[in-house]
Amino acid sequence: MPAFADDRDVHDGRHPSSPVEEWVFAAWSPDASLGVISGHRLVGRTAWYWASLARAGRPLLHITDFEVPVRADPFIVKGEALWAEHHCDAEMEQWSIGNETYASAIDDADEALGRAYGDPTPIAFDLEWYATAPPSVLEPVGDRAWADLGYEQSGVVHGVIDVLGEPRLDLVEVPAHRWHRWTVDPNGAFGPLTLPEVTAHTGVRSPFAFPDGSVSDLVLTARGWAQRANRPVR
Repeated sequence: MPAFADDRDVHDGRHPSSPVEEWVFAAWSPDASLGVISGHRLVGRTAWYWASLARAGRPLLHITDFEVPVRADPFIVKGEALWAEHHCDAEMEQWSIGNETYASAIDDADEALGRAYGDPTPIAFDLEWYATAPPSVLEPVGDRAWADLGYEQSGVVHGVIDVLGEPRLDLVEVPAHRWHRWTVDPNGAFGPLTLPEVTAHTGVRSPFAFPDGSVSDLVLTARGWAQRANRPVR
């Protein structure tokens, strides 16, 4: 993975000249039986928020809100029955990731690509993300006339996840990753994260369908989240 070029405006905060900007955090258990995702994208004056808790043999707990007004502090996401926050404690080193909301408990993960109807389930993340390596530049995707800029970084996560009616989930230094992307495209669009495609995985899965028609169909492997093979990414 290449190091940063000198002309990149690389920092953890918002890039005001970018029409679209995104932060995504992910973590997983070492045995790949549990995975967590928390992300949000700024699209003009609207924020998209998505998150999930995916576990082997359990319903997918799926959260999306794609119509959240952007606040003065864009890292606080407040929608209907939703509070979430991605807070940078130390640039390129530490983030706090939290939410309190209702997840949709979905037995069949394919339903997450449709209306995502499921049993409303109170859930809360209280997680700390710590870097374990320097950030690396994301490679350009496709043959675009305008570059999508960004970086990714490996880390670990500590913290707890509360799901109503279940014992508290404690995460202690589990492997983690994060991505920060922005664009200089005046049309203000980019697709889901580009991840390795796999056919062999644990069966733990977390799909998301975004308002622009793109799909992120993620599956968990021992090396972390990957893209499920044989599904076209629109």
